[in-house]
Amino acid sequence: MLEKLPDNYVPLLPEVEAFLAQPVMPYIGGAYVAPYSEQTFGTYDPSSGRQLAQVGRAQKEDVNIAVKTAREAFDAGDWWLRMSPADRSKCIWRLAELIEQHAEVLAQLDSLDNGKPLKTTQTDDIPLSAKHLYYYAGWPTKIEGSTIPVSQHTMFNYTLREPVGVVGLIAPWNYPLLMATWKFAPALAAGNCIILKPAEQTPLSALYVAKLTEEAGFPPGVFNVLPGYGEEAGAALVEHRGVDKIGFTGSVEVARKIVQGSVGNLKRVSLELGGKSPNIVFADADLEQAIVGSTWAIFGNNGQSCTAGSRLYIERKVFDQVIAGMQEEVSRIKVGPGMARQQPDLGPVVSDEQLDRVMGYVHEALDQGAQAVTGGSRLFGELQDGYFLEPTLFTGVTDDLRVSREEIFGPVVCAMPFDDVNEIIDRANDTDFGLAAGLWTTDVRKAHNLARALKAGTIWINTWGNTEAASPFGGYKQSGYGREMGKEALDLYTDVKSVWIKTD
Repeated sequence: MLEKLPDNYVPLLPEVEAFLAQPVMPYIGGAYVAPYSEQTFGTYDPSSGRQLAQVGRAQKEDVNIAVKTAREAFDAGDWWLRMSPADRSKCIWRLAELIEQHAEVLAQLDSLDNGKPLKTTQTDDIPLSAKHLYYYAGWPTKIEGSTIPVSQHTMFNYTLREPVGVVGLIAPWNYPLLMATWKFAPALAAGNCIILKPAEQTPLSALYVAKLTEEAGFPPGVFNVLPGYGEEAGAALVEHRGVDKIGFTGSVEVARKIVQGSVGNLKRVSLELGGKSPNIVFADADLEQAIVGSTWAIFGNNGQSCTAGSRLYIERKVFDQVIAGMQEEVSRIKVGPGMARQQPDLGPVVSDEQLDRVMGYVHEALDQGAQAVTGGSRLFGELQDGYFLEPTLFTGVTDDLRVSREEIFGPVVCAMPFDDVNEIIDRANDTDFGLAAGLWTTDVRKAHNLARALKAGTIWINTWGNTEAASPFGGYKQSGYGREMGKEALDLYTDVKSVWIKTD
């Protein structure tokens, strides 16, 4: 039951109030259904600590039901798989249109559930989710095999590219609908049936979109959503022998458990994991641009991005200048409730657990001699009921400290000086991660050389954070394997069959 939210919030839309008024249930086989255990869990507004809704707590029994339903929809020759690629495109395109039509509802749900500013969900998260679906709506008619010119002249050989089957998708809480869409859009385009497990902290927007799939023309069983805890619903989905593929975004620790849990039927797994991304500012950069860009490389989305530029390397001769510029830029950042009428630049972190995690790193760094140029504290006063932190910029740190090496997933950046190019390449690559990296320079040769030398899946030069549905995204090393977005994502959700015909 929705608790009364603060008076300074943007008024909730009637559709949002109606959606949250009753327990929100799992979506299986084209309908909302109570979980087998009839248990629920609460989802909360991290800006105020107030309960938003009770949500059906899917567990192993519900996973069994959902997998059976999805498997029947896939194997029984239902019209999703038999549907022409052009008609499947129409369904996906229609879902994108419906997300745009319900954009304000979805923006409020993600802002309430995650805490990020409403203006961010309105201008970024929800529109980009629709654009992602529009992009993949174009792919069903272009998924094709090949004719192979084999050396055996009496043989004709060709390939078919077919859907994997039943796909389990485990989405994170930092971009609730957007990163779920990253997964289910290509999976649906390829013709799979999906079971989406949203993060327990932020299940609302995915559950709302579930009901839009019926209007978009998806047959029952093609699109299923199971809210619940990772150790219950997530683990059961990973271990289920009826699931052919798992797509996961989250932490390295959970990823290891997923890989272990997948061995029962050797299901395919793709992983988009964390990062400790190096952001390198050279003295020849446009420093005004680099200062603003580096500030938002880390503090955008409150540092709750796997690509956050959390290791900031600045050429020594301009180190003090860049730090002073960032300090001034941070002083203008307004922190507050995501749904506040006076919209903030940053909201809270997602939960009290995440708040404790981030502050643990902050306190440890301060104890080890780091200097907080900005931030370093939790925010109280009018914000004491939420999980608010000051944007924190550390100097006086070294590469070997935990705060410099481990992913914090919060608004904390470590700034360190460097002296030459060869030094910074080695230091930037000295990490277990390899998701993203960036640099700021006006030297085009330096830019291209570092783009090759840095070991990361995405390199940004004189910019930060750009992604688009057409461009592949993923990491090196412990940042995972497989690529989301672009045509490469279709490889995750299709199998290739080789067909031989004797012609003599």
